[in-house]
This record gives sequence, structure tokens and C-alpha cells, in this order.
Amino acid sequence: MDNLLSIITYIPAVAAAVLALFLRGNDAAAARNAKWLALFASTLSLIASLFLLKGFDPANTGFQFVEDRTWVLGLHYKMGIDGISVLFVMLTTFLMPITIAACWNVETRVKEYMIAFLLLETLMLGVFCALDLVLFYLFFEAGLIPMFLIIGIWGGKDRIYAAFKFFLYTFLGSVLMLVAMVAMYWAAKTTDIPTLMTFDFAHEPIAVLGLHVAGGLQTLLFLAFFASFAVKMPMWPVHTWLPDAHVQAPTAGSVVLAAILLKMGGYGFLRFSLPMFPVASHLWSPVVFWMSAIAIVYTSLVALAQSDMKKLIAYSSVAHMGYVTMGIFTVTQQGIDGAIFQMLSHGFISGALFLCVGVIYDRMHTREIDAYGGLVNRMPAYALVFMFFTMANVGLPGTSGFIGEFLVLMGIFQVNTVVAAVATSGVILSAAYALWLYRRVALGPLVKASLATIQDMNHRERAIFAPLVAMTLLLGVYPAVVTDMIGPSVGALITEFRASVPADAAVVSN
Repeated sequence: MDNLLSIITYIPAVAAAVLALFLRGNDAAAARNAKWLALFASTLSLIASLFLLKGFDPANTGFQFVEDRTWVLGLHYKMGIDGISVLFVMLTTFLMPITIAACWNVETRVKEYMIAFLLLETLMLGVFCALDLVLFYLFFEAGLIPMFLIIGIWGGKDRIYAAFKFFLYTFLGSVLMLVAMVAMYWAAKTTDIPTLMTFDFAHEPIAVLGLHVAGGLQTLLFLAFFASFAVKMPMWPVHTWLPDAHVQAPTAGSVVLAAILLKMGGYGFLRFSLPMFPVASHLWSPVVFWMSAIAIVYTSLVALAQSDMKKLIAYSSVAHMGYVTMGIFTVTQQGIDGAIFQMLSHGFISGALFLCVGVIYDRMHTREIDAYGGLVNRMPAYALVFMFFTMANVGLPGTSGFIGEFLVLMGIFQVNTVVAAVATSGVILSAAYALWLYRRVALGPLVKASLATIQDMNHRERAIFAPLVAMTLLLGVYPAVVTDMIGPSVGALITEFRASVPADAAVVSN
């Protein structure tokens, strides 16, 4: 089908428009109809994406399902996917029905809540499918608006502070990216992403304000894009917006933020930084390695000091994203495969962990670790699910969490053994904070009177976790379902990268 990508992308937006224009009333019936329509639309988008997956040819390293139309002012509406982006589309359509099902207890401004999530799904899908700079930027930036509203309207007591911090951090980084896009257009005379991926931006050293800039224009463009993607990931030290956003966001907002929105940064590095600015990416790779290593160790130690469950899991996400940036900039098959695998795996695992927090928060209305203990005595099914995803987050073999980290560590070991040694310590630290959290929440005697009547998960909650458990296990025992899909496109990216980097700037080593 020629327009399959647009159909998948805009089904949620159409449903949002239907809700906004035709659903009237604020009673329970209207709220129920809003939830069911949102769930139906996100599920329909998932079903349509399965046809996309069925028709996708992994052996073809070019863009597939391409749509290209003249848009406005001579710009092009161009969409397409390759082996790198197809699984991010699938991750988004897979998780959104689960996320909306997790919103079933929301009672405040339900229609607007569902509209925000439906629009957010369309904008996230657009980011992964856009093949034009302007189109990409519009999707990328517009996604801030519904998440800003989700945090600012339905968040916790400090939601306004967290929402503005989230918006300002990500928006300011993206302003630099917009300036770089204008410069790219003037240099290449096109906004077509596939064309720009093969365009040779100047990399001869230049002087800027009296400073010597190695890598020339490429370095300046690279740093502008890096500012945006590093905040979105988020990388250390521009990660401080994430814990606040997670703590204040409603459960479903935290799931989308951790599972999908953060992945836009990693996707940006793969789609823009490596293919368009290879020399600059090579020159700055040691800096990225050490930023990533510091993120892994530092945020893991900070996670150990947290008393709020959401904040602990948020710092855990920063640490795990450190493996992603590290793997991407190794520019090795294992490293990039591992980075993409880690992003997909983290989507399932971190999303599930935030849902685990949401289950007990809905019952007790507190995220403080000290408020719990001994939940296994009253909530055995919950304790089992929480243990499973805790082990997956640690990287237990047999779960998807192990594969991504292992591949990344293999990739970085080929490039820089010192960084690899530092990064490996993160595996031990992740076990420390994750098991410490589980021990204090689920194990031990049930001594707090407030927990004496707490109820185990209901059927809806169990149904929400079932597909996440299945995918975490599937990717853990059969990783080829991902690596076979992404392998050829990653290999082509690496080949182009190495051909573009001068021989005297070979792969960085110790």
C-alpha cells in the first residue's frame, strides 16, 4: 500500500480530532467512550503496522514504503523507513495501546487526556518516518506540546515546575538543531534526508572567533545536532530534567517518556550524526564514550540514594541510555546492534517498571520506598511481575536486558578497553540499586498497617503486563528477531561511515 506509513501515523490524530469535535459531555459515559475510542485507534494503528512489518525486506538497506509529495513552499512531504527505523515504529504502535489501557483509572478531563496521548503517538511515529528535514523538525518539536500538557495538567504537586523544565531543556537544544538545518540547506540546497546522508559536508579545520575547530563545518553541525539529541536521550550532564519529569508525570506519561520519547535522541544520532557528519562523529567519539561512562556510573550511584521509586527508575534510565550512546559511537556492528537492541529492550522494561510503580501508587498514593515492604504476602502476582522486570533491568541472561548491554560492551571493548572496563561496572551497580529497591518494596514481613488490605493486580493490570513479559522473554531468548532486521542497514551505515572518514583519522583506540 502506497500510503501505509501515513495511515499508521495519522490514525491516532484522526481519532483525536473525532474526540475533540464530536464527543460531548463530562460524565462517566463520555469518559468511557473517550477511553475506548483511544484504545481502538491505537490498536488499529498497531494492526496496520503489522502489515508494514510483513512487507518490510530486511535485505534492502534503502528506504522502503516511501511517500514523496510536494507540500508547501516547495518543501516535500516525504516518509519512509529502513532497518533502523522500522522497529521504532513497531515499538511505538505496540506500546501505545498498553499505555492507554493503563490510563483507565483517570477521572479528570479524560477526553483531553486521551487526545493528548493520541496526538503524541502521531508525532512520535512521524519522527521515525520523516525523510525531510523540515518535516522531521516539525514532528520532533511538536511532540513537546502534548507531553508538556500531560505533565503540567495531570502530573503531581510540582507538575508546573517539571513541565517547564522539560520543555525548556528540550526546546533550547532543538533551537541549535534548527540553525544547523538552515546551514545544511544552504550548503546542500536540499532538505531531503537521504540526499543529505550522502552529501559531503566540509570537514577541513576552520577558525571560529579565533578558535581552531577540527572537523570544520561538520563539527559545528554535529555539535548543534548533538545539543538536541543529548538532551533528548538524556546524556550526562544535561539529564537533570528527566527525574523531575518522571516523578511529576502520571504513570502513562512516564511510560511514554521512558519507553519511546527518549529513543528519539538515539535515533537522531543514527539518522543524522553518523551518516551526515562522519568525520566530526569520529573526532568527538572519545568525548561521547566518557560522557556515557560517567552517566552509567554516576547515575547508578545516584539511584542508590533515592527514596522515591520513580526517581530511582528515572536515574536507571539515564544509566541505560549511557550504553546506547556508547554503542552508537563505536561504529561497530556489535556496538550499534547492541545500542538499537538496548533502546527497544529498555522500552519494554522501563515502561513495565513505571507501570509497576503505578499499580501500587493507584492503591496507596505514595511512591516513597519506605511506605512499602512485604508486598509479596498480599500481592504475589504483582511481586512476581515486579521481580521479573527487576531482573530484566539488571540484565539477567534470558531477558532482553542482557543482550543489549552485552553487545554494546563487546563493541566498546574493540574500541576503548578502559571505557569498557568502567562501563562494565555499571552492570554491578544496576544490580545493587534494582535489588535494593525490590528487597525494600516486595520482600520481608508485612508490618505496615496501611498495607494490610492492599489488593493484588486485577485482570486489566495483568493483561497490560502480559505482552511486555512476552516481548522481554522473546528478545532475550531469540535476539535474532531484532538483529536480523537491523543488521543489513547497520552494516551499510558502518560501511558508508568508514568510507567517509579519512585514513589518518582511523578508529580511536587506547
